[in-house]
Amino acid sequence: MGIMGFLRERMGKILAISIGFSLLAFIIGEVVRSGGSFFKDDRNLLGEVGGEKIAYDDFTKRVDQNSAQFRQQAGQGALSPQITSYVQETTWNQMVTQSILAKEVDRLGLQVGSDEAKSMVSGNDPNPQIVQAFADPKTGQLDRARLNNFLSQLPTLSVDIKQQWSDFVGQLIDAKLQEKYISMVTNSLYVNSLDVKDDYQAKNKLANFKYAELAYTSIPDNKVTLTDEDYQSYYDLHKTEFKNPQELRTFDFVSFNGAPSKADSAAVKAQAQKLVADFKASTNDSLFVQINAETKAPFNYQHKGRLGDPKLDSIMFSSPNGFVYGPYLSNGSYKIAKLVDAHMESDSVKAKHILIDASVIGHDKAIAKADSIKKLIEGGASFADLAKKFSIDGSASKGGELGTFARGTMVGPFEDAVFGGKTGDIKIVTTKFGVHIIQIEDQKGSSKAAKVAIVDLPLKPSSETQTAVYSKAQGFLAALTKDNFDAEAKKAGLKKQTATDINGVASSIPGVISARDIVRWAFGAAKGDFSDKVYIEGDQYVISHLVSIKPQGTLSLDDVKKQIQPMVLNQVKGKQLSDKLQAALNGSTTIDQVAQKAGTTVNPIQNMVFANPVIPGSAAEYKLIGTVFGSQPNKLSKPVAGQNGAYVFVLDSFTNPPAMANDVREKQQLSQALMQRANSDIFEALKDKANVKDYRAKFL
Repeated sequence: MGIMGFLRERMGKILAISIGFSLLAFIIGEVVRSGGSFFKDDRNLLGEVGGEKIAYDDFTKRVDQNSAQFRQQAGQGALSPQITSYVQETTWNQMVTQSILAKEVDRLGLQVGSDEAKSMVSGNDPNPQIVQAFADPKTGQLDRARLNNFLSQLPTLSVDIKQQWSDFVGQLIDAKLQEKYISMVTNSLYVNSLDVKDDYQAKNKLANFKYAELAYTSIPDNKVTLTDEDYQSYYDLHKTEFKNPQELRTFDFVSFNGAPSKADSAAVKAQAQKLVADFKASTNDSLFVQINAETKAPFNYQHKGRLGDPKLDSIMFSSPNGFVYGPYLSNGSYKIAKLVDAHMESDSVKAKHILIDASVIGHDKAIAKADSIKKLIEGGASFADLAKKFSIDGSASKGGELGTFARGTMVGPFEDAVFGGKTGDIKIVTTKFGVHIIQIEDQKGSSKAAKVAIVDLPLKPSSETQTAVYSKAQGFLAALTKDNFDAEAKKAGLKKQTATDINGVASSIPGVISARDIVRWAFGAAKGDFSDKVYIEGDQYVISHLVSIKPQGTLSLDDVKKQIQPMVLNQVKGKQLSDKLQAALNGSTTIDQVAQKAGTTVNPIQNMVFANPVIPGSAAEYKLIGTVFGSQPNKLSKPVAGQNGAYVFVLDSFTNPPAMANDVREKQQLSQALMQRANSDIFEALKDKANVKDYRAKFL
C-alpha cells in the first residue's frame, strides 16, 4: 500500500491513537478533569499530575498537531467550536493518562524491547491496528505485500510522513505498555466459590410476600416543614455521594437578540440583485464566484436531484445555458444561481487508476512519471502490474480497480475526466491527492448533468442593528447591581436562562453554542458578580450573573441543599408514614389488619429475586427487597422507609434454586464482569492517588 493512500485511508485510526491512545487500554467515560485553583504564580501551568507539571505550551503544541490531523482526516479547513473542544479535552486526557501511567510503568520496570516493537509492526502476529491499516479490502486480512512495500519506501519519504509513522508506532508501543500494566493488575483479580454462590442465589432464589404501602405522594409537599436538622441528617448519611471531581459553576444569563432585521434582509437582497446582470454577462463564472460569494467552493457537474435545493434543481434542468435564477433565500443566505453548462453523460462509470504522490517528488516530476506510465500502458504493458508497482492508492493491490461509481463519489476533476471521456480513454488528471493515470473501462446509462455556479450572500445584521442591540444590552448592564439581576430582567421583558453546573472547559451552554468567553468569565468571577461586559456570541448579546460555585472535593450542605430537597422531603415523609404504619401494627396479627388500619391495601408479590428489586408497576425498592430477603416467613415486619413510600410486609415463603451442578460458567461470567469494571476502576484509583489538578479554565 502506498504512503499517501495509507495515511488518507487510515488517518482516522492514527488520530484515534495519536490523541487518545489510552482509550485502547481502558479509559471509558468522561474526560479526566478535577478542577483546581486559578491563583497560581506559574502563568504557563495548565495542570499537575502527582506533582508533575503540565505546561500550557506543551498542551497547545499537541492540540495543534491533533487539530491538523483531524482537519486532514475530515477534509476541513476550520474546526467547529464543538470539535475544537473535543480535541482539547482528548489531548488533555492523553497527557494526564501518559503522566499517570508512565510513572507506574517505570516503577514496575515494564518495557517493550526493540524485537517486540518490530514484531508488533511486521512480525507473524502484528498489532491489530497494523492489520487494519494494511488489510486486504476483500478479505479483511493483512496484506503483507502492501505492508512490506510501505516499509521499504519509508526511508525515502518526506520528514512529515516519517514523523506521522513514528508517532503512530510510538503510540502502539505506549498502548502495549499500558496493556501489560492492566494485565498485571487484572491477573491478580479472583472470583472464589463463595462469590459465585452468592451471585447464583441473588439471581435465582425467589421470595413470595405481601406488602402494604403508604406512598410519599399521599402527603403534599406543602404540608411538610423541613428543618435544618432534617437537611443535616440526610446530608450526614449521604455525604460520600457529594464528592465533586471538579469545580462547577452555575450562572443565570439573559440574551438580547441581534438577528438581522427586515431592513437588513432587504439590503442584502438588494445587494444580490445588483450582481445579477454582471453574473449573466460574466465569461469567467469561477472567478466571479471567488470574488463575490461567501462560499467559494468549486462547482461540478451534478445529476438531477443533487443540487441541494428542490426548486433550484427543477429550474436548472429545464433552462438554457447561461440562465440566471435569483436572488432567492436559502439556508440563511440570498443566492444567485447560474447554469454554466448542461450536457448528457453516463449515469455511472467503471474505471481504474494509478496515483502518483506529487507531494513527495513534486508536481512536474509526477506529471512526467505519469506520462511515462501512460505510454507503457498504451504500448501494451499491464495496467494492473503497473498499479501494484507505482500507485500509492489503496486500490493498488486490486490493480487500480475502482469499480463502478456515480457522480458525487470522487473529487471534481477526477469525475469530469471519467464522465467527460469515452470508454477506453487513458487520461492524466491532477487532484488534491496527486497525479492520476485513469483508464475508463465502461460507461452505463445516460442522463443530463448540470454545472451550476452559485453566489451566496449571507444574511447578516447591519452595523445599525448591531449598534442598537448592543446599546440596549449595555443599558441593561449599567443598571445591574449584585442583587437586582432578576428584577431588571423582568423589567426589561427578558427571559432569564440558567447554565447549571458548568465545568471550566465547557465550550457551550444551553442556548449558546459558542460560549467559551462567558465560561471563562464565570470561572474568574465571585459569587454574585455580573458580567464585566456584554458578550457577543453570534447574534446573541449575553449578560450573565454568577449564582453559585461548587468547589472540587466534598460539597458542603449549602452547596447541595437545593439538590437534596426532594430526598429530604421523602425522608421526613418516610418517618411520618412509618409512625403511622407502626401505630397500625400495634395489636395487628395479619398484614390485612395493618392495611385496613392504615387506610391502604395489600399487594401480593410472587417470585421476586434479590438481583432485580423492582416492584411490578412501580420502581426499584432496594431497602424493602433487601429486608425481605433477610426476614423469616410469616412474621409481620417493622415499617421500612423505601424509595417511594413506607412499607410493612410479611414474607410467605422462599423458593430455593437447585444446587449448581457446575460453577465454571457462572465463575467465568462474574470474572468477565469484574474485568470490565476493573478497566475503568484502575484508572480512577490511579487518578485519585495522582492528585490531578486542572487549571485549564483560565487558558482555554
